Amino acid sequence: MLKRRNPMNEESGSTIVLVGLAMVALLAIMGLVIDGGSLYMTKSHLQKVANASVLSGAQELTVSESEVRQIVEDILKDHAEIESLETMNIKLNDEVRVQLSKDVPLHFSNLFGLESTPVKVKAAASIMSMSEAVGAAPLGIDDSIPLEFYRPYQLKVGPHDNESGVFGILALGGTGAKTYEENLRNGYQSPIKIGDIIDTQTGNIAGKTRSVINELVNACTVTEEEMKAGANPRDCERILLVPVYEPYDADQNQMKSIKVTGFAYFYIMEPMDQKSTEIFGMFIKRAGTGFVDETMEDNGAYGIRLTE
Repeated sequence: MLKRRNPMNEESGSTIVLVGLAMVALLAIMGLVIDGGSLYMTKSHLQKVANASVLSGAQELTVSESEVRQIVEDILKDHAEIESLETMNIKLNDEVRVQLSKDVPLHFSNLFGLESTPVKVKAAASIMSMSEAVGAAPLGIDDSIPLEFYRPYQLKVGPHDNESGVFGILALGGTGAKTYEENLRNGYQSPIKIGDIIDTQTGNIAGKTRSVINELVNACTVTEEEMKAGANPRDCERILLVPVYEPYDADQNQMKSIKVTGFAYFYIMEPMDQKSTEIFGMFIKRAGTGFVDETMEDNGAYGIRLTE
């Protein structure tokens, strides 16, 4: 006599097979998540390091290729990624570009013979003319004055005409000798941008100028010779960011306001004596912090932008 099949046994066997397949699928998904997560974290980390290295290196694009290379390599070493550097391309006064590559060990994929896979990232940073910045000195240079870098200028802060080196004294954040003194010492702590209309400062500010300029000169020991030889100190008080302007509201006797057309960096070469109404210095090329506009005229003051 034939035995009847037990449907429960058949269902139990099918369930075991399905559970087994589900477990395999689940393990596969978990493995892919682990490997995928590892790849994502590595790529994210490498990209941040690459971005940091080119942004830092771009600060030296006005100096020399060796300085740019050194800064980039220092950042990579600080993040233990110097071995990941695959290529570095430098164009002075333009851009620095890197490519990093790193082999990432795989776990689940290792079961199928794939032990690791390379992760590659690229980053590039360029310097462009500055269009907006914080920290400007309350002084401005007329854009009709040709700027020749690393040659002496005498910039007047007393009565003057427009025939020689000229600073317009700007009322950044308001008028008054105290406001002017604070802005000259520490830089104006609000943004100034291309196209801004700014009133000029009136009154006798020569004494305040002398005291602050001498204070700034004494606070920075970087010499004129070192600057001309390629020094690029990041914290030298002698270096002032100044707006470049065109007269906006002016008559024969007084310029009442100016329109910002750009920015320039000015290095103070020497202290002012007790009777001086002139600041002796030179314009320099330098990359700093600010927004950029690649269509603007080159006055030697640059901001930095990630371009890749």
